[in-house]
Amino acid sequence: MTQQDQQTADGFSAQIAAAADQVLLRTGYDLEDIRVDGPAGRRRLQIIVDRDGGASLDEVADLSRELSTALDAADVFGDEAYDLEVSTPGIGRPLTLPRHWRRARGRKVTVRTAAETVAGRVADTDARTVTLLSNDKGRMSTRDIALSDIDHAVIEVDFTRPGEAELRACGLDDAEISLRRTPAR
Repeated sequence: MTQQDQQTADGFSAQIAAAADQVLLRTGYDLEDIRVDGPAGRRRLQIIVDRDGGASLDEVADLSRELSTALDAADVFGDEAYDLEVSTPGIGRPLTLPRHWRRARGRKVTVRTAAETVAGRVADTDARTVTLLSNDKGRMSTRDIALSDIDHAVIEVDFTRPGEAELRACGLDDAEISLRRTPAR
């Protein structure tokens, strides 16, 4: 992407964020990222959102329609055609903000600091610290890591069915535990 293309994309991003703000506020979503690429007339706009409790495909489709209406009303792209893609971040996105950690409670993560790489489940978090739970053959232990010490952290694909005690130790309630322990179909 040329410098001029980047400046154009950045300008669109600010306009898009402003146009989407009221829809996102009303529906409880946080704006995670905006990506604009492609030449004029064939632009692709990706809006990545997230919220506490996640979102179903139907909810994301509803949000996409509302965002499309808001963007068209704000005339962000003028008469120019664009493709809108609305999605949630998904597995593998870096955990960089306290809200990312809060939403990852009970999920398996890998955390890299300057000193080491640690894996575990997110048991607790606040504005400065994340607590990871490790389960070594039924022996559970926790470890606090300062968010400021984390160089990189991601949610991992979890092929195991964690035990109820492990998820309860992460602070999940009965409904959340049931969802995590039910196999995907």
